[in-house]
Amino acid sequence: MSLFIYTLRNIAGAIVTPPLVFLLAALGITLYLKNKKVITMQKIILGGSVNSTIELTLSQLVLGIIGGSIGSLILTSLGVIFNESSGITYLLVLSILLMFIKPRLICFAYSGAVLGFISIIIKSIGMFTEQPWSSGLLVVDILYLSVFIGVFHIVEGILVMIDGDRGAMPVFTNKGGKILGGYALKRYWVLPISIMIAVATNNSAIDYSTSFIQNPEWWPLIKTSSGLSLIVGSVISILPFYTVLGYSSITFTRTKREKAISSGLYILVYGIVLIMAAQIARFGIIGEVLVIIFMPFGHEFMLRIQAKDEEKRTPKFVSDEEGLIILEISSNSKIREFNISIEDKLVSVNGKNVNSETEVYSVLKENLYNAVLEIKNFEGKLKKVEFRHSKNTRLGVLLVPRNVNEEDVVPVDDNNFKSVLSSIMSSDNKECEKSKESHIEENKIDKDK
Repeated sequence: MSLFIYTLRNIAGAIVTPPLVFLLAALGITLYLKNKKVITMQKIILGGSVNSTIELTLSQLVLGIIGGSIGSLILTSLGVIFNESSGITYLLVLSILLMFIKPRLICFAYSGAVLGFISIIIKSIGMFTEQPWSSGLLVVDILYLSVFIGVFHIVEGILVMIDGDRGAMPVFTNKGGKILGGYALKRYWVLPISIMIAVATNNSAIDYSTSFIQNPEWWPLIKTSSGLSLIVGSVISILPFYTVLGYSSITFTRTKREKAISSGLYILVYGIVLIMAAQIARFGIIGEVLVIIFMPFGHEFMLRIQAKDEEKRTPKFVSDEEGLIILEISSNSKIREFNISIEDKLVSVNGKNVNSETEVYSVLKENLYNAVLEIKNFEGKLKKVEFRHSKNTRLGVLLVPRNVNEEDVVPVDDNNFKSVLSSIMSSDNKECEKSKESHIEENKIDKDK
């Protein structure tokens, strides 16, 4: 039990003790600002938000702390240990650098492959030369590295299944002449991690070392000659640090909840397969090379399978002649009071068929904002909903239109939020101008009468 207690104690220390607590605060502020942009986009697109900024941020931090604790306990029980000069803590730095090349490269599958490849090169050089720098610098145990990455993919898969659908952004695309509705999912979680480091017994500079840990008889579960030699010849230190797990995906064939569960299962299975494949590293440098190759390519294969599955499935949110399908509903929408949900279909408004959200408001205006909505749920049952809509507000319901004018299309570039926001605001301003012109024209007609 002492191993687990030391692990949890170090995670707790990372949360409340400087300087790591300042890093947690900085990462939390970064997530808050990103989530604020998401909520702003939701309000512009939908007329209201689905989540709150605080909710999105707290779930990322709290679930990240829980996930980091679980992952660290699993690694501790398996007996995954790294040499103090292995450079395992550089994984986060490598992930961030790769993220600038492509956002999805923040995944450990890619930074781990880079670190492992460097380690194998240094190890190979050390076999033929006696250079002092090749004796241990950045030489990491590939088996333990792969298990480490596999465990945190299992944790990531669970986090995606639990939290991956929060903050999803509604999106549209055109396929076969039809407008398809869908969701763009993107989440990040901050994880405090505690890993075991083997510190040389004569290294007095390390003040976080745990000198005496009573190891249970069954430990470690994963036994290697290098790992056992580190346990015997070194002091076991538990080192805390932070990492960030990221997930992004898009779907037009599933609800956002269904997509999060599906993606989470794929990621979890990849983590399990990687842990099993890591055992090949026991067979020497050839086995290590094979594991390092599998790490990124297996991850790419997993993503490719998901993409193929998405292509084969039938689009879920497509409006037809019968009515407009509901893609999203804001948390404060009056529509929620009538048990209307996503996937239901708006058949008519005050007895009239409509082609878009703009037409809905035109019909409501003609009837002094008295609304009679005919709704067909996903089971095919029809019901009528009557209420009075508040003037100059939106329903808080996002409908998939049957068609979209080319000038109203706003391309979404995740790396340039300001340009997307200004494009949407410009589009909204045009609608406001049209509305003002309409009101002026009505007033002139009334005066003439």
